[in-house]
Amino acid sequence: MRLSPAPLRLSRSPALLALALPLAAALAFSDETLDKVPKSEGYCSRILRAQGTRREGYTEFSLRVEGDPDFYKPGISYRVTLSAAPPSYFRGFTLIALKENREGDKEEDHAGTFQIIDEEETQFMSNCPVAVTESTPRRRTRIQVFWIAPPAGTGCVILKASIVQKRIIYFQDEGSLTKKLCEQDSMFDGVTDKPILDCCACGTAKYRLTFYGNWSEKTHPKDYPRRANHWSAIIGGSHSKNYVLWEYGGYASEGVKQVAELGSPVKMEEEIRQQSDEVLTVIKAKAQWPAWQPLNVRAAPSAEFSVDRTRHLMSFLTMMGPSPDWNVGLSAEDLCTKECGWVQKVVQDLIPWDAGTDSGVTYESPNKPTIPQEKIRPLTSLDHPQSPFYDPEGGSITQVARVVIERIARKGEQCNIVPDNVDDIVADLAPEEKDEDDTPETCIYSNWSPWSACSSSTCDKGKRMRQRMLKAQLDLSVPCPDTQDFQPCMGPGCSDEDGSTCTMSEWITWSPCSISCGMGMRSRERYVKQFPEDGSVCTLPTEETEKCTVNEECSPSSCLMTEWGEWDDCSATCGMGMKKRHRMVKMSPADGSACKAETSQAEKCMMPECPIDCELTEWSQWSECNKSCGKGHMIRTRMIQMEPQFGGAPCPETVQRKKCRIRKCLRNPSIQKLRWREARESRRNEQLREESGGEQFPGCRMRPWTAWSECTKLCGGGIQERYMTVKKRFKSSQFTSCKDKKEIRACNVHPC
Repeated sequence: MRLSPAPLRLSRSPALLALALPLAAALAFSDETLDKVPKSEGYCSRILRAQGTRREGYTEFSLRVEGDPDFYKPGISYRVTLSAAPPSYFRGFTLIALKENREGDKEEDHAGTFQIIDEEETQFMSNCPVAVTESTPRRRTRIQVFWIAPPAGTGCVILKASIVQKRIIYFQDEGSLTKKLCEQDSMFDGVTDKPILDCCACGTAKYRLTFYGNWSEKTHPKDYPRRANHWSAIIGGSHSKNYVLWEYGGYASEGVKQVAELGSPVKMEEEIRQQSDEVLTVIKAKAQWPAWQPLNVRAAPSAEFSVDRTRHLMSFLTMMGPSPDWNVGLSAEDLCTKECGWVQKVVQDLIPWDAGTDSGVTYESPNKPTIPQEKIRPLTSLDHPQSPFYDPEGGSITQVARVVIERIARKGEQCNIVPDNVDDIVADLAPEEKDEDDTPETCIYSNWSPWSACSSSTCDKGKRMRQRMLKAQLDLSVPCPDTQDFQPCMGPGCSDEDGSTCTMSEWITWSPCSISCGMGMRSRERYVKQFPEDGSVCTLPTEETEKCTVNEECSPSSCLMTEWGEWDDCSATCGMGMKKRHRMVKMSPADGSACKAETSQAEKCMMPECPIDCELTEWSQWSECNKSCGKGHMIRTRMIQMEPQFGGAPCPETVQRKKCRIRKCLRNPSIQKLRWREARESRRNEQLREESGGEQFPGCRMRPWTAWSECTKLCGGGIQERYMTVKKRFKSSQFTSCKDKKEIRACNVHPC
């Protein structure tokens, strides 16, 4: 359905009404009161008068489902992005999902459910809760939500968006603001079936891929691996539709498996280069140790590549390490537009996927090969309770990385009629640069210098030169390419060109600094958008360079280190122990000297006080029997040397008694007197025991215990003493059992 560009009253279709609903007050709609607005009784029905033009067919706005699938799997969560190509923007939007051929005036017309990602950006409509709209009206170029696919048997679903920019409402039943997804046949469960159209663009385009890792302990705290977390080297290529590097629903090749499990790109690169007819550029970028650092400390990894009409797709992957076989990347990203041009910019948030070769469920699970091998699939929050991404409510996985693919040049004659942006159409006047950087990873260079002046001062052909510096050769067995590059040129004055007749593009963003430590150089480029009508060459500069500094304190003898890792657990479970933390060398000193920076640190750690148990002396000898005849008893004792502290084991008994029988007592008066004497002696001993604090020492009368002495130390563990001295020794006592006593206990055991 195509509508007139003149101001009009919106259709009464409830689906369209739901899209316009939240935009009335903030987006310059009519000031008519609500009482004057016609109403209907539909599910999401309300009519507003728009004081603007409704347009279709514009491509600066797009609705995209992650991975660009044509089919959905019931119950699976998909990331949906609504975006505007710069310099366009939108102030408001509405997003709905309808069953095919439904109007949206009934609740059952809507399919699946949306899930809010950023509550500051998006919210559900108050009068139509199945639709998503903006939280606050303001300028924006991009929003994202999740859409959870409906149950099996729903059929095809239409995702529709409306955009409000100033007084204009954009809505499309077909085109870039509408996406149709059909239910996936169970026979093809998990298989990527995205038809790729032939490319009609002319010339070539050059792109820069920049990878921003967002996987950190702050964003993904559950079981985050504090040591050795990293992204492996990026590997990929620009290729034709006849070659697939990897895809959801497919099986990982041996090269993909080695990247997924080991982080090694060697086999994958070999597989890509074997497809030389189908591949234009091999894409490579350095590994990242650790996985995340601020951009002012380390520039994001980037790589440049080219595409042409037959090889207009781009794929890459990088391993999330450590992990069983988890990766992120893009598969068969099409950089050719339906209008026969080249995509200006792609920004994509990435979530991890499983290569199907290892069955581990945690970052550091031991190797457990998946036999038989399974298909490549995205990870979900319901895969396994031990997974670091597990969410019992089935929420979405927080993105772990973002990739930005930005067009930086177009070469050759471009055949699209309407420029796809204010950016350039670069004429094919300069010789083609190499599409691929074959520099080995073991060769570390500075950036290229600006081109020198032409060697010819006339209109005859000459040469100009640029240079770069070999900073390090990590493997002497691998030769490094030349440090000079030459290009044909003509001398000045060979045309009467006026520089002002050249129309130049805006400057591209600055490249990363040429070094990781100290002062280096960075550059930026711009391109000719329109050449002089007489065909002469533009002399305006297309490149600028400037100095840049990374870590001002470093010197040729200093080395670049990673951030300190988290502290290890304390070596002791109670009391005083030690803990350590580590870091790694990112780059050795430029002068070849040894790195003097420490890679580990240790410090004391204090855990809760340990359980101190009660300590006792050995048992004394058994005493004499308390009767001289008949049944009696004898005892033995032991003393407390250390009272229990901090919940330690309590003290056991300190007195034991056992029966004794010497001989039968004779029944006569003298014997009776002896028993009375023994009884008095027993009572006297009992009294002495009470006076001496309960201690029993046969044949002795003891003085009470003295008070405890002062502790020998204020902290760190000292001792106290107390004494019991003999007051009177009876004639019947033995010297060995009647003597002064001494006790010792610990004190001030807290650390200093």
